[in-house]
Amino acid sequence: MTWTKMCDANSLNDGDLVSFNYGDTNRKLLIARINGKVYATDGICTHAYAELSNGFLNEEEKTVTCPLHLSAFDLQSGVPKNAPAEIPLKTYQAKEEADGVYVLLE
Repeated sequence: MTWTKMCDANSLNDGDLVSFNYGDTNRKLLIARINGKVYATDGICTHAYAELSNGFLNEEEKTVTCPLHLSAFDLQSGVPKNAPAEIPLKTYQAKEEADGVYVLLE
């Protein structure tokens, strides 16, 4: 597993939901920043194909809501909070350093 730089630290603000492509298959990764903490999950809803970066961030509950069918996912665990999604998102370790935002990828 390798820490991979996703973006410069100053390009990600609190309240942002940003999508990044990674790997040989161009998988989507979602990066969210809440109160200075960075979260990383798969970027596509597990229920139906929808990019979560187009969804809604709830900073208080630390969830992202899918824009298609409104399933909310916990950003720390990936677990869906409501139907129709039943399968959790994959989550990744993320950190912010002076020079960038990094995610631990396989």
